[in-house]
Amino acid sequence: MAKDQNLLEDEPEIIYIPDDEGNEEEFEVIMKFEVDGSDAKYMMVVPMEATEDDTDEVYAFRYEEEEDDLKLYIIEDEAEWQIVEETFNTLVAELDGE
Repeated sequence: MAKDQNLLEDEPEIIYIPDDEGNEEEFEVIMKFEVDGSDAKYMMVVPMEATEDDTDEVYAFRYEEEEDDLKLYIIEDEAEWQIVEETFNTLVAELDGE
């Protein structure tokens, strides 16, 4: 499953992601993990100001960190998405079992 996981800590990690119009939206990072057999790192985020339509929305990104620079990549490959979704669901189930 996951090599490394950072789960919610006392201080939430907040990132800002521009929308289609260039407005920065605030998101809370709820989980970071790596998938076995891959060097790729993934992050799950939720909007800080959720509307009724997206109260349960969780967004997944592949990311790279270079010093203070964070680069996010949309997961477009269906096979990659399935692996990320399965890993996320497994980690959440493990947390619920604790």
